Amino acid sequence: MSESSIHDIDAYMSDLGVRARAAARALARATTAEKNRALLAIATRLDAARDQLAAANGRDLEAGAAKGLDAALLDRLELTPARIDAMIEGLRQIAALPDPIGAITDLDYRPSGIQVGRMRVPLGVVGIIYESRPNVTADAAALCLKSGNATVLRGGSEAFASNQAIAGCIHAGLEEVGLPADAVQVIATTDRAAVGAMITMPESIDVIIPRGGRGLIERISREARVPVIKHLDGICHVYIDAHADLDKAFAIALNAKTQRYGTCNTMETLLVDTAVAGQILPRLGAAFAERGVELRGCARTREQLPAALPASEADWDTEYLAPILSIRVVDGLDAAMDHIARHSSAHTESIVTEDYGRARRFLREVDSSSVMVNASTRFADGFEYGLGAEIGISTDKFHARGPVGLEGLTSLKFVVLGDGQVRG
Repeated sequence: MSESSIHDIDAYMSDLGVRARAAARALARATTAEKNRALLAIATRLDAARDQLAAANGRDLEAGAAKGLDAALLDRLELTPARIDAMIEGLRQIAALPDPIGAITDLDYRPSGIQVGRMRVPLGVVGIIYESRPNVTADAAALCLKSGNATVLRGGSEAFASNQAIAGCIHAGLEEVGLPADAVQVIATTDRAAVGAMITMPESIDVIIPRGGRGLIERISREARVPVIKHLDGICHVYIDAHADLDKAFAIALNAKTQRYGTCNTMETLLVDTAVAGQILPRLGAAFAERGVELRGCARTREQLPAALPASEADWDTEYLAPILSIRVVDGLDAAMDHIARHSSAHTESIVTEDYGRARRFLREVDSSSVMVNASTRFADGFEYGLGAEIGISTDKFHARGPVGLEGLTSLKFVVLGDGQVRG
């Protein structure tokens, strides 16, 4: 269906929801082999359609530049050959992963003679609302397909042509192996009314996963009548401890900030123990300056880095998604964890230290969805965690937390095996 043919958004979304629910029932019956064949067929279709994908993405980039999208947004929007490679590899990795659906665990006999266990099952229909990154279309479709869920995808208007091109490959791959194309539906309109309809369709959609800016996620959390798995911000911290290996600290801090600026797992605040600030900050300051990173620091930071701007209170609570970094010098581990507790968005935090006891305290006491020792926050990613890909990051504590992969898209139901037992 073309966008120009959609006149009644409510009717369009209702029909889409009915078809998604029917496809979810079909997927629940699909075997692991069928799902894996579909994933590999989609990967092959994407590989064969590189020119079409690049052309569609070029139209989106051209339109985005004309609208004045900033460099970070255009970076997120771009489908480079390497990102197409990553989409294809993600599909193949997911095909190689164990299928969680149907697995029965904790099966045990009760005094009555019945056996009670729990079976992993799909959630049903997963709605995903996302901005900018068209590779999310393939990642989300693959994870939902392998976990037995139908999915309804609503990408950002800035990536409309790219998403529709990817959707064509997905539908062709599904049909090639005999699975319903309706198992993955990419909404074919940029009308924002489609989002309002989507988040108020509990009869058709079982869970909503938003991926985008704070405004989008706050709106969905406020208005949705469907359960939401979400994170609002990625205010990620790296703490350089007094007992850090400073060469490791330098490499980790530089990578966590500069490997990519526009991602939710990029470091936004660097915390440095006062005992090593004089040794590490001048070195890091020079490296950040070479890369054009604007530094905003506390008073003690600016003693070491006079070119840094004064940090405001708002800086500690800001996800820049840009070459800007806030830096605070702190008096030890407890002060660092206090800062994180006040200002973190519960996404990802990392400590650089050679002290095992301090590392254990940081892991235990910092309450974020990913907590790391001696590693860049940029590793907080489903692909890097071995999930094949991720459908998003959850900073909630229920139902899923951290990168949401296959198991995060499933639920558990109790199963009971008997042999004629009746309750007395």
